[in-house]
Amino acid sequence: MAREKRREELYVTVPSLFRCPISMDVMKSPVSLCTGVTYDRSSIEKWLALGHKTCPATMQTLPSTHTTPNLTLRRLIHLWLAHAEVSQASPLSSSAISKQQAVDIINGEFDSDSLAKLIGFMTASEENLKFVALSNAAVSRFVEVLAKSDEIRICEVIVEILDLISTENGARERLNELILKSGDGRDCLSSFALVLQKGSTESKVKSAKILELIAVNPESQRRIAEKQGLLYELYSLSAAETDTSAVEAGLSALLAISTTRPVKKELIRLGIVRAVGKILSGYDYSSPVRRVIEKALAMLETVATCTEGRGAISEDGECVVEIVRRLMKCSGVATEHGITVLWSVCCLARDPSAQEKVAKVNGLTKVLLVMQSDCSGSTRQMCGELVKVLRAKSTKSNLAPYETRTTHITPY
Repeated sequence: MAREKRREELYVTVPSLFRCPISMDVMKSPVSLCTGVTYDRSSIEKWLALGHKTCPATMQTLPSTHTTPNLTLRRLIHLWLAHAEVSQASPLSSSAISKQQAVDIINGEFDSDSLAKLIGFMTASEENLKFVALSNAAVSRFVEVLAKSDEIRICEVIVEILDLISTENGARERLNELILKSGDGRDCLSSFALVLQKGSTESKVKSAKILELIAVNPESQRRIAEKQGLLYELYSLSAAETDTSAVEAGLSALLAISTTRPVKKELIRLGIVRAVGKILSGYDYSSPVRRVIEKALAMLETVATCTEGRGAISEDGECVVEIVRRLMKCSGVATEHGITVLWSVCCLARDPSAQEKVAKVNGLTKVLLVMQSDCSGSTRQMCGELVKVLRAKSTKSNLAPYETRTTHITPY
């Protein structure tokens, strides 16, 4: 009874901004429509899946059903939840520390217990988070210790701290400069590789997100991609994990650094096409995995920009078939990525085996449906070229038996 009363007290104190207008529950993954109204991802996706073309709160007609993650609101909700849990557990908890104690921890010798207290301090309020995140000396200290430490637990906790800091304005540029700065001996990227290899799934996800965040220019992308073992670990995170958040984080980081042909060729050698094919065939069509499918198809589109990538995709029959099956089944973004990949192998590369595989799984009908949908002009143009190729393929296939029968007729 007492527990239910405490839950009730918490329920009535939830800020209205944190509630989804549809479910009225605290939002787990807030996303905004083009109208500016924010909803929980699962709730708005169910609404749109029912065929509604309006904003539930305003009833305005939606010119676009694309959603944008509201990262600021999500961070505020996470901070509020963490603070609420601490308050419920012990309002006068002895683990709470002051700003001066936080400074002492930052300037002292790091251990997992003191860093855990610092994380508790940072997540207690937005003010505390900014106090640490806006201190150049503090951020420099975290990066310095991360670069020198070979203790996996210390590395994991510092990665968690850097993940919290990364949400603040200007953090990307500062982290990019500090993490990629050359130093003596072991560097910071080696520590990220260590966490990706030996850390928990949660730590791996946060490491991948930070690497994606700091890949802001060709030089940083090159440094990350060329760091020994890092590309392989990110590939492994995408290919071996069953956790959808881990797969998405791995693919997102790979997309951020796969900007040059050598990197794409190395990913193809590692087996990224086969891995993506398994992702496409292994995941269902539900909303929670939509972003994973979008990233997977975007990865194929990226490697399809080089000859080796188009060849690998064409040779993987399962991959080509799954691309066709995903058209119009996931999202507009996923469909446009899929069309670009099919155009690359069927029209740009003109690979006969790829054309045949697409035709066999009713690809022509699917492409025609995409043409009639609300797709972009460039996608519609690629669909037009695909239709010509697939119709020609279908015509040749239908005429083949007749040609075979008539080749042996003896002329008069």
